[in-house]
Amino acid sequence: MMKHSEKYRPAGRGYVSEFDRFIHDFLARHPEVEQERRRGWDIWWDQRVDLDELDKQRENALPVKPYVYD
Repeated sequence: MMKHSEKYRPAGRGYVSEFDRFIHDFLARHPEVEQERRRGWDIWWDQRVDLDELDKQRENALPVKPYVYD
């Protein structure tokens, strides 16, 4: 545990919580976590979108009833 005089302050900023210090230290010791996070981000979010295909899907979609049990 750090003493009060040894508070972690990134770039001279103000108060940093104990959790923030923990995460910073953990990620510094485990760089593979950041690599996995980036890989997961690329899989789910950074996708190329074909706008023509998206338009076709919207045109061919069946209309959705406002109330499903009708």
